[in-house]
Order: sequence, then structure tokens, then C-alpha cells
Amino acid sequence: MLYSTNKRSPNVSFREAVLKGQASDKGLYIFDKIPLISNEEIFDFKSLNLKEIAFEILYQYLEEDFTEKILKNIINKALNFPIPTKLITDNNYICYLDKGPTCSFKDVGARMLASFMEYFLIEEDIKTIILTATSGDTGGAVAQAFHNKKNIEVIVLYPKDEISTLQRKQMTTLGDNITAIGINGKFDDCQRFAKNAFADSDLSQLNLTSANSINIGRLLPQAIYYFKSYSDIIEHKNEKVIFSVPSGNFGNLTGGLIAKRMGLPVKRFISAVNENDEFPSFLAKGYYEKVQPSRVCISNAMNVGHPSNLARLIELYNGHLDEEGNLLKNPDINEIRNDIISYSITDEITKETIIDFNNKFDILIDPHGAVGWAALLRYQNEFPTEEAIKSINFETADPAKFPEQIINLTHKHPKIPNSLEIIRQKKETQISLEIANYHDFKTFLQKNF
Repeated sequence: MLYSTNKRSPNVSFREAVLKGQASDKGLYIFDKIPLISNEEIFDFKSLNLKEIAFEILYQYLEEDFTEKILKNIINKALNFPIPTKLITDNNYICYLDKGPTCSFKDVGARMLASFMEYFLIEEDIKTIILTATSGDTGGAVAQAFHNKKNIEVIVLYPKDEISTLQRKQMTTLGDNITAIGINGKFDDCQRFAKNAFADSDLSQLNLTSANSINIGRLLPQAIYYFKSYSDIIEHKNEKVIFSVPSGNFGNLTGGLIAKRMGLPVKRFISAVNENDEFPSFLAKGYYEKVQPSRVCISNAMNVGHPSNLARLIELYNGHLDEEGNLLKNPDINEIRNDIISYSITDEITKETIIDFNNKFDILIDPHGAVGWAALLRYQNEFPTEEAIKSINFETADPAKFPEQIINLTHKHPKIPNSLEIIRQKKETQISLEIANYHDFKTFLQKNF
């Protein structure tokens, strides 16, 4: 069963949590029990491929919702791309999460969620409207994953002046059941509109749900690539590693924390944020303050001033953070600090990292991966004795999604994957709205859906 982080709505099944997206009390669903996998089983993952590892992880939670055959079929269709991990230097590796159809790590969770949701909706013969907010990569991944899925309409909100052209075109070229809306505002405005709509009783007839990482059906699969990348590099049973995680809405990091609670041997997580430094500030001061408005950085998918998944993170450490960012119960801050260290990386350092990475390794890295790599180097400079511990940094998007920045910094043209080249040539059917408040957005929904 799953419960709401706000603890004012009934417990639900995984099926209900996926279809609802967000709890009626505006909290986020979280499993009441996290299954434990033994060190022996985790070490044996070395002999399994990505899809086999995914099944072993997910079936721990979902055996009441899916037969083995159905779950394996969902996994086979959704995870139809590789997740390679490559040695860069010494003990430092990069796990490439950018090999899916939209060249973003969001493909893992979005494609799994789309398959979960379509299966449940067809079985129950009901329809739903997915409302999701994006700071960059989520929208494209969701739009592509849910395109032409049965019984599903999709509305994506994005800050129209803060995403790249390719990121936008991944949402605005599809049509059919996909509606992409550019908002004159920031990601936090998009996210606020979505959260308010989910809790608005006047919109209950729309049967709204979410495909953001606030939806547990998208978050849970993110634990898979922690186990997969770990299995790719370790040599000994219970060998501990360090993960450097580019962090925006904190779904990526929360997936790692779930993996750790399941038994994955993690020495420490590095939560790498850009200039939106609410989380490292929280760890330093012990109290939480949102960044309002969120700061615009070149790692645009991380331009989040109040990450939704902090509510889950705080809950995992026995605290309570509500949807408005009020810390109603302090978590075990010392335990958080023991598990996670967080660094804020400026745009200047991000750019320097992209240049240095290319000069040293002849490899292009995207702005988000660069934030993670810079944070890892900072950590190893601060704790030099831990350089002997293997580390994994996540490359969360293909550099080709940010051609202007990459070309300006490295004077190299990133190779465009076929999936992006096809999208680049397509015509947009974009909707831009002058929406100043939630009421205007609500009116739009009522008139059009």
C-alpha cells in the first residue's frame, strides 16, 4: 500500500496511486514498506541485463498488480534502449541515461509509467487527462511516451522562454492526444498550476492525473538504473559506490534513496544542483527556504526553486514537508547529512566543466551532466581519501539538445541522434498563453477539455 506524505488522505494501491498521480490532500504517495534485497542477490545482478534487473526490482513492489508475464512485457516494450556505464578516469564513471527516444533520463520513468497507466485504464475502461509540468526534459519524455496511448489525453505546461528549441519541439510537434502549452512564467508557476488543478474539486470530472515524478509510477522505475550502473562497475559483494546526481525536482535522487533503502550499497549521494540552491542551503542551515523565483541556468531542467520530491525525501527521514514548502516536522538532519552531500554549481563553473571535460577526454557532456561532474570533483577535492571509491555520475541528456551552448563553449557540433533529427525537421503546433494566475488556467481547462 501507499500513503500520502501529508497523511490526510486514505492509503491506496499502486494502481490507484498511478491513476490519481497526487493524493487529494496534495501530498505525494510513498510506499509504506520498502522491500529489502540481500547483498548476494544484488551482486548476482552482474549476470543480468537491464530488463532482467528491472523485473527483479519492480516485481518486489508490483506482484499484486501484474502477473510476471504482463510486467515483463511492459518492461520489454518500455526499456527498449541501452543504459551504458563507461569509465572516464581513475575510478570515475558516467552512466548514460540519454539513449532513449527523447535522449533524456526521463525516458526511463515516463515510458514505464505510460505502459502502467495504459494497462490500468484499458482494464477498467476509463479515460484520463494527464497534466504535467516541465522545466525542460520531462515534457518531451512524457509527450513521446504517451503519444497515441489509448484512453489518455496529455497536457504539458512549460516555461516558454526557458527551454531549448529541441526540448520544445519534442512536445509541440506531435499533435493527436498531446497538447503543449507555453506559459509566460517559470517552471514553478507551471508546477503550481498543475498541483492546484489536481486538488480542485471543480475539475474532478476531467479525471486529471500526473506524469511528473510526483507520480509514483514514474518515480519507482528510476531506482532501476542505480542497480544497473552499480552492477556494471563493482567487483566485490557489498562494494560501496558514490553517486553524483544532477538534481532538479529531486525525483532522480529520490529514486536512488529508494534503491539504497532496498539494500544497494551506497557510500554517499552527491546532490548536484545549479544556482537553485535551496537543498544545499537546507543541509547547511537545518531549515528550509524556497528559491522564489527560481533562477535561470543553462542546466534548465534543474531550474526548480521548490522541488516536489523533497516531500518524499523528508518523509524518508521521518520529517514532514508540505506542498507549500512548510517544514511541519523536522527530519533527522544528521542522517540526511550522512547519506547526502549537496553542492550548488554556478553557470560559470558549469561552462568551465563542459570545456575542461571536452579538452581532457574529447567527450561532450551536457550542462546537467556537467553540474554532476563538477560536484563530484568538488567532493573528491573536499574528501581526497574517497577518490579510491568508485563513483557514478549521471549524464541525463544528450548534448545535442543544447547545441548553442555546446558549440559556443567547445567549438564542436554535437552529433544529433536520429530521434532528435526527425523531431527537428517537424512543424510545430504550439499554443502560447498569457496566463497570469491559476484561475485563467482553470478556465482554459474547462473550456477546452
